[in-house]
Amino acid sequence: MTDPGLLIVVSGPSGAGKGTICDALRKTFSNIYYSISMTTRSPRTGEINGVNYYFTNDDNFKKLLTQDAFLEYAKVYDHYYGTPREYVYTLLNEGKHVMLEIDIQGAMQVKKTYPKGIFMYIVPPSKAVLEHRLRGRHTDTDEVIAARLSRARTELDWIDKYDYLIVNDNLPAAIDKAASIIRAEECRVTRNAECIAHTKKLYK
Repeated sequence: MTDPGLLIVVSGPSGAGKGTICDALRKTFSNIYYSISMTTRSPRTGEINGVNYYFTNDDNFKKLLTQDAFLEYAKVYDHYYGTPREYVYTLLNEGKHVMLEIDIQGAMQVKKTYPKGIFMYIVPPSKAVLEHRLRGRHTDTDEVIAARLSRARTELDWIDKYDYLIVNDNLPAAIDKAASIIRAEECRVTRNAECIAHTKKLYK
């Protein structure tokens, strides 16, 4: 029987660099798969069902909710988003790692359902750095930036619910820390029953 893969949950404020770090981890570890979320919003230009999202309607999503079909879900701007439980568990049972890049609300839902996941929180070194990064995007208004900064401060109260904290003051170093966490978790005795059984046979 194959030992299950790691469920890696990554959160952090907008502008912390979590997306860049997650992309780098996927390039470093060939067995990391992004979870594909289900949503009730319409596909955008170029988006493909089953690749970018699983697209569905409100009625079907609500039906799946009654069946406890999601590891986590949320309603954002009148549209539902959720992480399909069966999809994630299938990959994990195949020994593959699954990465979720989600907000704190979703992460806490996942932790309640799957507490043996690996929960990382990415944070910039200071509020000033975060504001500089957000303004450097040139995509948000002053009001949106202010709201993001306020939310980032509120989210700090949840950091102790995570397993690991990575301060992204140097991107290569932050990526290396995240990769080191995954490598260490891969070596946990509790995650290597098959390897232990095989090793014991070699010493008989």
